[in-house]
Amino acid sequence: MVHQGRYVDDRLEASHHRPDVTLHPPTDPGTATSFLNIRVADIERCYREGGAKGAEFLTPPIDRKVEIRCYLRNPDGYLIAVGQATGLLEGILADPPGGQG
Repeated sequence: MVHQGRYVDDRLEASHHRPDVTLHPPTDPGTATSFLNIRVADIERCYREGGAKGAEFLTPPIDRKVEIRCYLRNPDGYLIAVGQATGLLEGILADPPGGQG
């Protein structure tokens, strides 16, 4: 379900379902309080064409076994993770965190 919202002083106010919730760009670019995660069929093309159109990627596409992923910020500063499923489609999972096997 997608909730509608409205902009109030550069903030997105949540719909009538949650009138007490507002979203705002992060004040510290080194801290993420939320992010959007999208999947694409061809991440290299997304990275190439997005960069050509002015998208500022924080990382290039990186193979993380389960997916290839990169990050960018939108003009308001929100973090966006862009991923392409790879190993997950073959039953290959990501490496466990360091030192755990």
